[in-house]
Amino acid sequence: MARAYGRLLAALALAGCALLFAMMLVIVADVALRNIPVPGLPRGLAWSNEVSELMLYLLTLLVAPWLLRQGQHIRVDILLQALPPRLAWTLEWVGDALGLACCLFMAWYGARAAWESWASGSLSIKTLVTPEWWSLAPLPVVFLLLAGEMLFRMARLYAGERGPRRDAVSAA
Repeated sequence: MARAYGRLLAALALAGCALLFAMMLVIVADVALRNIPVPGLPRGLAWSNEVSELMLYLLTLLVAPWLLRQGQHIRVDILLQALPPRLAWTLEWVGDALGLACCLFMAWYGARAAWESWASGSLSIKTLVTPEWWSLAPLPVVFLLLAGEMLFRMARLYAGERGPRRDAVSAA
């Protein structure tokens, strides 16, 4: 099950890479159209900034669970390395439990915000007019994925040696 979950997270990270490429194309097209007049085409893409912002937001959400699995999130463990192994292991559990609680809270809060936005018919009015819930809907899904990865981290920690974590650490 952990391998299948890892493949799902890798697929989401790959989708994030594709989104980054698409964002680059939108920005390049906007800059090119603003600086190179082409008859019949607009002078720039009025919606490019707004779409780029949303793409950056979605890109962050898509790759976050994969980054956590790879140990690429910021982690300062100098204190854990200095503590006795059993105490460091216990503190790893505390950190993972707090991470899990935060992810579950954010999933609940994000779902509530998306639901309330949908129910009230809130709109995001900028260059483009879109339902607000469209941008809120990915939050609970991603935070549930992050919570799932926190559970896998806890399982790996339990199965490993009683000391500070060696997996999912970028500086190990």
